[in-house]
Amino acid sequence: MQTLREYYPHLAVYPLSENTITLQFGTSISADILSQVTKVNQLIQEKPFLGFITTVPAYSTLTVYYDPLQLFKSKLDGLHGFQKLSNYLLSLPVPDYQSAETNKPPVIIPIYYGGDHGPDLDEVATMHNMSDDAVINLHSAATYTVYMIGFVPGFAYLGGMDKALASPRKATPRTAVPAGSVGIAGEQTGVYPLQTPGGWQIIGRTPLSMFDVTRNQPSLLKAGDLVKFEAITESEFKYYQTI
Repeated sequence: MQTLREYYPHLAVYPLSENTITLQFGTSISADILSQVTKVNQLIQEKPFLGFITTVPAYSTLTVYYDPLQLFKSKLDGLHGFQKLSNYLLSLPVPDYQSAETNKPPVIIPIYYGGDHGPDLDEVATMHNMSDDAVINLHSAATYTVYMIGFVPGFAYLGGMDKALASPRKATPRTAVPAGSVGIAGEQTGVYPLQTPGGWQIIGRTPLSMFDVTRNQPSLLKAGDLVKFEAITESEFKYYQTI
């Protein structure tokens, strides 16, 4: 079994601060790089070290947070924290996670498109010379991949949207976008987990709670997840809100 250093010879490792180390897998946004980040994130979660706190995956990087004092006390090889941790991470054996990824079912998210919950649907449709239904069909037909969580807790940046729907952000951002709102910005789509200011084109809304601190996993989505949107009616939207 190859080590992390052997399996990913292009991998760059650098300290981000006194309690973080970053693994960089590339400089672009791609499904291949996301797969690498996801695999290594799972590997580190399964083989934590003394002082390990958490990991934060992003488009092409994985940042590892740790307790410097605990790490220094560890028996890992190295003279200081960065050396100890980089040596440890790069020497980890890399198993094959491919089958688990392939069989992972998508998370289904119901969306009520248009109306008061999707105030920019008409604008997006006009922008692309489409009908509202065509926008809805294209947006709900794709299988999306969560590239990273950021901006606010639980906000998932989703890749895989049909490029025909690519739309610029609003010229003037809204001061308050309701939680659950589904937006488009550039070639990405995403769901606002909390009410926040935002400039994405809002085309719908989900009745699901995307972020809930009372759950074991507060964020409904995590990096590497697959996502499918399912168009629902207004009555179905109201029903979901009662359960």
